[in-house]
Amino acid sequence: MTALPVAISSNGLARNPGGGLFERPRGGERAVLVHLVLDGSDDARDFAEFQELAASAGAECVASVGGRRQSPDPRLFVGSGKAEEIRDAVQGNGAALVIFDHNLSPAQERNLEAFLQCRVIGRTGLILDIFAQRARSFEGKLQVELAQLRHLSTRLVRGWTHLERQRGGIGLRGPGETQLETDRRLLADRIRQIGLRLDRVERQREQGRRARRKADLPTVSLVGYTNAGKSTLFNSLTQAGVYAADQLFATLDPTLRRLNLPGAEPIVLADTVGFISHLPHELVAAFRSTLQETCEASLLLHVIDAGHPDRDAVIGQVEAVLESIGAETVPRLQVFNKIDVTGDTPRVERDAEGQAQAVWLSAATGAGTDLLISALSERIRGEAVYAQLCLPAAEVRLRSRLFSLGAVVAEQIGPTGEWLIEVRTSRGNMDLLCRRHGLRAEWVRSGFESPVV
Repeated sequence: MTALPVAISSNGLARNPGGGLFERPRGGERAVLVHLVLDGSDDARDFAEFQELAASAGAECVASVGGRRQSPDPRLFVGSGKAEEIRDAVQGNGAALVIFDHNLSPAQERNLEAFLQCRVIGRTGLILDIFAQRARSFEGKLQVELAQLRHLSTRLVRGWTHLERQRGGIGLRGPGETQLETDRRLLADRIRQIGLRLDRVERQREQGRRARRKADLPTVSLVGYTNAGKSTLFNSLTQAGVYAADQLFATLDPTLRRLNLPGAEPIVLADTVGFISHLPHELVAAFRSTLQETCEASLLLHVIDAGHPDRDAVIGQVEAVLESIGAETVPRLQVFNKIDVTGDTPRVERDAEGQAQAVWLSAATGAGTDLLISALSERIRGEAVYAQLCLPAAEVRLRSRLFSLGAVVAEQIGPTGEWLIEVRTSRGNMDLLCRRHGLRAEWVRSGFESPVV
């Protein structure tokens, strides 16, 4: 008997309704896009973003299928009638791929592939594919592979029946491990290996962060929705030459550059990965070490597309991601970009106390970037904190944390054994010390008004 081919990638086997096996096509970028509006909400703008995602992945959209449902169908996600409509679109346009703008369960993917006789992927698989194309650095490739493997491991649950057979035949008889169990073990081993490599990379990143703390260089991170113009602004400020294009997730790997500010100390400017609505949890987990730069930044530049049709919702999505990674308390400076498209004039918006809160500019033309430089200088000067701490002798961990942050200017022992420590650091670091490391208001003698009550 001819052995059945076995694969755990997207080019594996699936069972059709008649009980036979068909091999999933190994190529083809002609795709049918499926977008359902669930719970009666209007997701027209979400569909436009979905089309951009598919185009960024290299898919050629030959047809699209929409519809409304109160809730997904457990077997096919869509109803049987809608599934037949999708199958007609696939056959009528010669498509080899169906992309859903939703996260599909493993069982739904298998059932849809059997019914449609072509490859089917969900939103998570689509974004993972884009990230796999964009990753350039060693760390970025490892992070993407880790996210892909974690996603793939869920696709093996209750997998195809041929994977549940024990291997047999001359030279293949073993302890009775099924092919499915073997694949699960190999995936787990590879995930563990990548995790160890990323731990080593994270230790190297932490060494770089410690060096910047000792040099007392504040870090300013660019954050924002994907395609808001972060990399274009980064290039405009630093002349770094980072790849920038009018597409989603044009750049993936983080880049850091030193930036000199007039009248203020130099800073390290960090360009980070863009956010998107319904960002897969696998990506948030895999890129947590990279996003650590954002969590420990002294200031965040939230870059916003001033002409986005749903600007407030996009701002809310970014804030939600920042909260999920623990960066919700880091100070913000909003940057409304692309005023060359909207026709707005360059300007700085200030709060009641006169502090810069938002800058309107065009990173493409350079209009207003001088205003951003001035606002950055003001904020960095205002973020510097000088204080004297009187720490009890038992607060060894807090004292160690101060030294690891590079915040200690001078230290001496008090008359009763307490530590008298002069510190100079950012307000964000002081907030972090109060919130996470137990710094109490009564230990701060001067120079800082603690948020701890």
